[in-house]
Amino acid sequence: MEEAKEILVLQASYSNPIHAEAICHVLNGYAEDPMGGGHSLPAEVLAHLPEELAKRAHAFSVLAFVNGEPAGLINCFEGFSTFACRPLVNVHDVAVMPAFRGLGLSQKMLQKVEDIARQRGCCKITLEVLEGNAVAQASYAKFGFAAGMFDPAHGRMLFWTKPL
Repeated sequence: MEEAKEILVLQASYSNPIHAEAICHVLNGYAEDPMGGGHSLPAEVLAHLPEELAKRAHAFSVLAFVNGEPAGLINCFEGFSTFACRPLVNVHDVAVMPAFRGLGLSQKMLQKVEDIARQRGCCKITLEVLEGNAVAQASYAKFGFAAGMFDPAHGRMLFWTKPL
């Protein structure tokens, strides 16, 4: 008989040492995954990430713990929709540690993100996903996300970047 899994999903407190450690642990696990680039984050980044996130009033993170172990993370940043004249939430990182995949954690964490976005009066939630990450795309579609577009004649929105 399989052991029951106690799942806890919460908004992280960047000043809570357990939450801060969990954020760094899961984010580094994501960075080491091929979908996250395949390399560990620099120690300097991990040493300062929670305190730097705490300095940003529009940042928030959602954590998932399974039987007390850090299992999942979503980092978010509030933005602003000029077309709606309301805030929005951009999901920046979504990660579930390999040992905890298949438990529905991404859906539970996305629900917590949506609850927070609604509390903040946001008009939408945005995110980016790699073309080759079919598992993540299926999870996001299951939650109600779709490729961004205004008019199909003009195609889908694309996410571009310019490193500085």
